[in-house]
Amino acid sequence: MIGVFDSGLGGLSVLAALVDALPQADFIYFADTAHVPYGDKSDAQIQARVLDIGSHLVEIGCKLLVVACNTATATAVEALRQAHPGIPVVGVEPGIKPAAQTSVSRRIAVLTTEATAKSARLAHLIRIHAADVEVFIEPCPGWATKVEQLNLNDPTLINDVRQRVQPLLDQGVDRLVLGCTHYSFLSPHLRALAGTHATLVDVAEAVARQTRRLAGSLAQGHGKLLLEASAHPEKLHAALDRLHLSRLATRAV
Repeated sequence: MIGVFDSGLGGLSVLAALVDALPQADFIYFADTAHVPYGDKSDAQIQARVLDIGSHLVEIGCKLLVVACNTATATAVEALRQAHPGIPVVGVEPGIKPAAQTSVSRRIAVLTTEATAKSARLAHLIRIHAADVEVFIEPCPGWATKVEQLNLNDPTLINDVRQRVQPLLDQGVDRLVLGCTHYSFLSPHLRALAGTHATLVDVAEAVARQTRRLAGSLAQGHGKLLLEASAHPEKLHAALDRLHLSRLATRAV
């Protein structure tokens, strides 16, 4: 079984890509809804949750873990790997490298949580992969919470998206890196705003490809999906249709 987890609903965007890439694999998705969002938590709090969830998933039989959360990856993926040296762990990191490689204007922006924005891991990615590109880091507090509440068309949210992204476009940014898995569900608003001026960079498919490379025999299962949450698990099931992920609902057991 492959374990996938996030602070809440955001990682479902990654799960969808994983299921598409590994249609016969068995997955368990754990949403830490009792502690969502992670973006405003301290490093110590995030690391404690990641280690607890990782241990839970390993104890119930997961042989590969996917940290489907940018903030959790930036803060605690190395600690998780050290805690379970025999378990492959795939993290989700902002697509700085592909954005920098493909940018024509040589200006890119990273839309991210507050915790990821100040993380050493994001700074490292920029230093390694985008040294010759101007990078704008834009923390987006509240966006993940709106996705969790399924308020995707909230006028306040749409206005905030415009206020944060339009100045970046005005400065010539032509790649918008989605630095939080929740933001994938805001893609319609972001694409409408970006138009032909900028392209969204989402790494869900790249994460799925890496997971498939590591899956081995885990790729051959019964195609089942188990959904768990640390609070209100019924909301996790109900969210699938609202997020246009009904194909996942048909797998859930």
